[in-house]
Amino acid sequence: MTKPIKLLLVAGARPNFMKIAPVIREIKKRADTFSHVLVHTGQHYDEGMSDVFFRDLGIPKPDHYLNVGSGSHATQTAAIMTCFEPVLEQEKPDCVLVFGDVNSTLACSIVAKKLCYPVAHVEAGLRSGDRTMPEEINRIVTDSISDYFFVTEESGMEHLKAEGKADDSVYLVGHVMIDNLFFEVARLEKDKGALEASDALKVGKKRFGIVTLHRPSNVDDEPTIRGIIGALSTISETVPLIFPVHPRTRARFDSFGIQFPPSITTTEPLGYREFLNLWKDASIVLTDSGGLQEETTALGIPCLTLRDNTERPVTISDGSNRLVGTDPAAILSAASLVLESGERKLDTRRPQFWDGAASARILDALQLVLIRKH
Repeated sequence: MTKPIKLLLVAGARPNFMKIAPVIREIKKRADTFSHVLVHTGQHYDEGMSDVFFRDLGIPKPDHYLNVGSGSHATQTAAIMTCFEPVLEQEKPDCVLVFGDVNSTLACSIVAKKLCYPVAHVEAGLRSGDRTMPEEINRIVTDSISDYFFVTEESGMEHLKAEGKADDSVYLVGHVMIDNLFFEVARLEKDKGALEASDALKVGKKRFGIVTLHRPSNVDDEPTIRGIIGALSTISETVPLIFPVHPRTRARFDSFGIQFPPSITTTEPLGYREFLNLWKDASIVLTDSGGLQEETTALGIPCLTLRDNTERPVTISDGSNRLVGTDPAAILSAASLVLESGERKLDTRRPQFWDGAASARILDALQLVLIRKH
């Protein structure tokens, strides 16, 4: 009997976990064809930002935990590469799957290619055009050396074609994060009342908004973040805001001495399901996150992205996302339009293939290309 195709999946930071979960579920359905090894690099090592996500999402304990921790981009990337190399030499997978655009994505793809292992990039082809963003460099370099490209939206197909990728290596499959979103929304319907932390935050609020901020261009620049917080404070006079604060962001707020009015509730980071239980009922989401732009689009929740660019343009052309930048007046104007409409969900269309079956399409494609080499 032929051995199953062995896939090595790399998780580094929080967004990776939501993307890996549905792929693992699909692999388990095809146990005769695929096996998997899960590597957690430990790029996000804080309990509130990492381990809780494995529990929430039902992801099995990693086969390898590299525990690289934080550091500068160079220090962290080098540590991941050094720790990942012996894992590859031990496991000898048929293909390495990297997800998204974090440092682990870049580091592990480089090591795999140096050792001549095929690399598949899930969420390939996205481009913001802003090379001051570390994530943009990670995307470009990872795509420059990957073998198979699994793309979430049409803009990704256009970028990869312009960069000379062979047509038979690029697949528009939809988005594994949306696979997981639909799966978890269905679970929440069955578990009503079970998520005490997020339910408590919603008590007594007919309407509320959600805030997330973590990008260095926003939170590391004191004038910028003070302007944003000033706008949020004004918005919170109309609807209360709930702000789960990333540890790094909280450290910046502390160093700048930033204070919040009572109408903005700040919390520690929430697990995936607790956070979903919050934002799915929000009247507005204000964020600089890439993933949240996509998830709000899938559920039609109004989203204001506090950045000057986005690598996910389909969330604007097809979805419920609006790019508003960081100018306080622009944020206030856009928020007023959303809140005055009174619509909690917008009548937007979902992008092509954002239907919950992206993981199945990825494994279908990998089965075809890898079975010939197996």
